[in-house]
This record gives sequence, C-alpha cells and structure tokens, in this order.
Amino acid sequence: MEYRVLPHGGEKISVIGMGSSVIGERPEEEIIATVRSAMESGINYFDMAGGHAAIFDAYGKALAGKRDQVYLQIHFGADYTSGEYGWTTSLKKIKKSVQWQMEKLRTDYIDFGFIHCMDEGKDLDIYIKNGVLDYILELKEEGIVHHIGMSSHTPSVAQRVLDMGILDVLMFSINPLYDYGQGAYAVGSNAERYDLYRRCEKEGVGIVIMKPFCGGQLLDAAQSPFGTALGKHQCIQYALDKPGVLTVVPGYGSEYELNEVLEFFNVPDEQKDYSVIAGYTPKESKGSCVYCKHCHPCPAALDIALINKYYDLAMLGDNLAREHYLTLDKTAGDCIGCGHCDSRCPFHVRQRERMKIICEEFGK
Repeated sequence: MEYRVLPHGGEKISVIGMGSSVIGERPEEEIIATVRSAMESGINYFDMAGGHAAIFDAYGKALAGKRDQVYLQIHFGADYTSGEYGWTTSLKKIKKSVQWQMEKLRTDYIDFGFIHCMDEGKDLDIYIKNGVLDYILELKEEGIVHHIGMSSHTPSVAQRVLDMGILDVLMFSINPLYDYGQGAYAVGSNAERYDLYRRCEKEGVGIVIMKPFCGGQLLDAAQSPFGTALGKHQCIQYALDKPGVLTVVPGYGSEYELNEVLEFFNVPDEQKDYSVIAGYTPKESKGSCVYCKHCHPCPAALDIALINKYYDLAMLGDNLAREHYLTLDKTAGDCIGCGHCDSRCPFHVRQRERMKIICEEFGK
C-alpha cells in the first residue's frame, strides 16, 4: 500500500480506500471479512455513504478493537434510520441519523464529518439555513468531528464551499468520462473541473475520489465512449494523477473485487497507461498536460509531469508550488530539447516549448 499525507492534519491516508455502496448487498459475515481483508492489505480509509443500513452493524463488528487504525467518513445528510438509505437536509433527522450511525459503528468520534451530496446551490442554502452546517462545526469545536469534508458532483458548488475555508477534504467524482463531458455526473467543463482539482491542491484540501469506474461504464467496451474498455488499474492511475487527490474509494462487492483492485500495486505500468483516452480529449484540453507521465522517462531525467504540475499551480498563485519547483534536482532549464516527450505525448502537449516557458517563469 502507498500513502499520501492529508495536508490539513498530517494523517497518512491509503491511496486506495474502500467505498460502501455495493458491499451492503452481501451477508454480514462477508461484509466483515471484506473490511478486515481491506485493513490487512493496508487500507485505512473507509467511506460510509452506502446504499444499505446493514453496513453499519457489520463495520462496527469488523472494527472492534481496531477503530483507531482507520479513518471513517460519516455523512451528515445520509439517513439510514428507516433501514434504507435516504437523503435529508433536516437538522432533526440528521442528528438522529448521525447518532444512530455512531452507535452502530461503536465509535464516539468521527474522523471526517461530511456535508453530504451537495449538487445544487439551493440544497446547500437549505442545509445552511436549517443549521446543519453549524451543527457539524459545533461537533468539530467539541472534538467529536476531527475534519470537515463535503461530497459533491458540481464544481461550482464545491468552489462555493471552498470559499468558506472550512473544508479539509472534498469527495468528488473523477474519471475520464466525467472529465470529458460524458455521463450523468459530468457537471462542469473540463477546464472547470481541472480548476477545482488544482485549487484543492493549492489550498491543501485533499480530494477523495468516488465513482472512479463510472459505475462500471468505463470497464465495458459497449458503453465506453473511448471505443474500448478501460481496466480498473487504468482508471485508478488516471484518478491518482490528478492534482490534489488523496485517495480513491471504489466500492467492492467481495474480497475478490477488493484484491482485483489491489493488484494495482503489482501490475506493470503498461496496464495502468490510460493514453487511449487521448483520442477523445476535448478540443479545449488538447495541448494541456494532464500529468499522465506517458512521456517518461526523460533522457535528461526531468520529472516532466511534476514540473508541469508545479508550474500550473504556481500560475494560480501557489507560492508553495513555486518553492517546491525551485528545489527540484532537475528543472525545465535542464531540458536538452531532444523532443522525446513531444513524440510520446498522447495529448499533443508541446513540452519542449513549455519547458522554455516554465524556465523563463522560474528563472531556471
């Protein structure tokens, strides 16, 4: 397992986590076995926005004696008190549901308290008006909630909450289908979505990725707009390459599916290469680096993807990214102009020209 550090707090989070949207369909003993297997594999980040109330009892049993080894996302707005998933902005119902979830999970604290599923500005307005946001903030002040997060599919709503300065993490749907304008949750242009990712990285808000496989659509050649099926490992690599990303939380229906995803750490890079999507790249995105590292290795040993990422962030006013760039062993000024990167870039980025621009900006 690999880990990334949460900027607001310093916790080490497994780059692959576990979503709970599917596992609730399984018998309790299978849920417990899958959660324990995930933990044994190094997964320490679990999202509790599942489709079934049964997951909470099972998780509580699976985590008995090990609660301090994991981080849980509990959603303020996901209501399970009826036995099934429901969505609400009622403060009374949310208080009851959150208490119910904590009791079932056998915990007296919440690692990540989430503003749940804010896709419409009007819903956020109601959420705030009803006092739910104040409730989460109060619990954080009391130490019951350790970090505040939000789940959303809408860049403009996410940007609005980022403006409040309260978020430590953002749960967002990132995959090639949505980023390139296809699918039910493809909200916002490619540029708007990337602006959101870069802002999160700049401000230290970790992105938790949901729907990395687009509900399986990307894994099916008949449904994929790219004319071919992508593998799970390609989708995960695509997600992890985006700015600000902390972890990817696929939903597993079994230990088999869990282990299938975890093979990500063992397969060769060729099986993670998602450059096939280049043929579907939106016009406004052609010539923009997506940090895929398909141009690597550089004959001059430049980390081209990282150089591009630091430059893009610096252009947004991120002074820390500028400092990080200046400490690199090899910078854009070390480019030998061989053209290896230009010939390999599936997204038509003219990296030789870009290295000159970056060198001029940073002075090296």
